Amino acid sequence: MTPVQDRMTSRDSRDPDLIRDAPFFEGLPEESVEQAISHVVIRNHPANQVLLLENDWGSSVYFILKGWVKIRTYNLDGKEVTLNILGTGELFGEMAPLDEVPRSTDVITLVPTTIGNLPAQDFVNLLQSEPKAGIRLAQLMARRLRQVNRRLRLRESDSMSRVADIILFLADGQGRAGQQGIEIPNLPHRELSSLSGLARETVTRVLSRMERKGLIVRERETLSIPDINALERMLV
Repeated sequence: MTPVQDRMTSRDSRDPDLIRDAPFFEGLPEESVEQAISHVVIRNHPANQVLLLENDWGSSVYFILKGWVKIRTYNLDGKEVTLNILGTGELFGEMAPLDEVPRSTDVITLVPTTIGNLPAQDFVNLLQSEPKAGIRLAQLMARRLRQVNRRLRLRESDSMSRVADIILFLADGQGRAGQQGIEIPNLPHRELSSLSGLARETVTRVLSRMERKGLIVRERETLSIPDINALERMLV
């Protein structure tokens, strides 16, 4: 257990069904999944709670069963940098147990979030016993690397392209079909600013322009993309 987890006040619960439905386990032998999740603990966390700190040691792998978290670090000037935002069905903390080094980033909840804590050794045992689990982890790493490469290529692009790319990035990981197209949570502008490397005021102006053009539809809790192809054409 990490120092942050020692300070948590949320009540623990045991409901393996919540984690059994995680996409990572889909298609794996039921017996292997049951063994892997036999010691899982489900915890509920409020918004803005630090789950992991940089340099914590990796005693667990974490599955997001509900909610959103951000992965952050700091640049040389001490400014916070959001590296990624992950939502329901995704996992984090999988690298530290594999290479036996401390965590390299902080993880913080953005909204009330439910997390399944899977002991690191159980995760490693699953990877060693089920090749398909290893392949799935490799696919996850490849997808995240592609996303990072794409964002790096767009760093010199105009502000519309950069914000469009962040919206598409979030839709790729967490988009759900809704009444007005693909829906993602309507995240605070400061998070989109940190992800895109743009000033918060610039992000606000770009989102308003996109809304006027009909590229997005914003409501209090959700941001919808009526035509995802139209948004993707902005990156060409």
